Amino acid sequence: MTATTRQAPAAAAPNGTAAQTVLSPSTERPGHAPGPSAGAADAGSRRRWWQRRGASVTVCSVLLAVSVAGHALLPGLPGRLSSLAETLLPWSALAVPVLVAAALLRRARVAAALALVVPAVAWLATFGGALADKTSPGGDLTLVSHNVNQDNPDPGGTVRSLLAARADVLALEELSPATAPAYEQALAEAYPYHFYEGTVGLWSVHPLSDARAVPIMPWTRAMRATVDAPGGPLAVYVAHLPSVRVGPSGFTAGARDEALGLLVSEVRAEPVRRVVVLGDLNGSTDDRALRPLTDRLVSAQAGAGAGFGFTWPARLPVVRIDQILLGGVRAASAWTLPATASDHLPVAARIHLSPDPAPR
Repeated sequence: MTATTRQAPAAAAPNGTAAQTVLSPSTERPGHAPGPSAGAADAGSRRRWWQRRGASVTVCSVLLAVSVAGHALLPGLPGRLSSLAETLLPWSALAVPVLVAAALLRRARVAAALALVVPAVAWLATFGGALADKTSPGGDLTLVSHNVNQDNPDPGGTVRSLLAARADVLALEELSPATAPAYEQALAEAYPYHFYEGTVGLWSVHPLSDARAVPIMPWTRAMRATVDAPGGPLAVYVAHLPSVRVGPSGFTAGARDEALGLLVSEVRAEPVRRVVVLGDLNGSTDDRALRPLTDRLVSAQAGAGAGFGFTWPARLPVVRIDQILLGGVRAASAWTLPATASDHLPVAARIHLSPDPAPR
């Protein structure tokens, strides 16, 4: 005999109608409002989400601080991107207000404070000295260097601006066969001694000797001469290192770095103990690729300037790639000159010529 199962009738409600079946929260139908316990769970989940967001801002702040303060110790990135990052490193300060705003939007007040304080302290420890005015009076010799731009539409105006600086030694880069004779003629009265070859040249109020091209590339983009300066000889190098680009493969600075290595070899072998390197190095002194040179020579701007002394592009400079580097002499002051028709700003430094130091 087969057993049959009957469904129990629904209990009658007090008004005589059948009672509705009560569903638990786990089986609640869509469209019904959640109960109190579900709302509390959602609120706790949102709080945890906000907290995680605050933690991410804090982590980013610490990473930024480490990257700024310890950039020289960090491993190199593929595609020479470390050089690119270090070239633009002073602008890392712009990330601080972004991190603070992100933390405030997430109502993470502690993260906002850390985002402000930690990277700011690291930035000031690294670059605070550059903001101070380190210039001092005096000096024995004024140096000026300028990438005049081979497509300069106003060489005459550029010369007038450079003459106003009253430099004792003037280095020019990016000369061309068409413009070099014009600069030579325009500067002849103020500078009785000069030498140029290829795209670089040197003009001086003091006698020059041992002037020659320095082979760092297939065509001449560097030279060297001895200036008969007060107190003894001064070896002056003028260089224009190859340009760099940012492309799909990264920071294309291989040609620049190779030419830099050849220039460093010449400077290391230099018999004169007082050395100056002037020119467009297509890299900042923070760039690790320039360390073989900057470990040996001191930036005039870093030692005796006021501010970063950005030089390129001239209309709105964001980086200093035009350098005056010193060895065996000391800068009294360093500055940038007013813009010319070139896309670079000229750079200048006043240096003390102490007696020729002992051999290194």
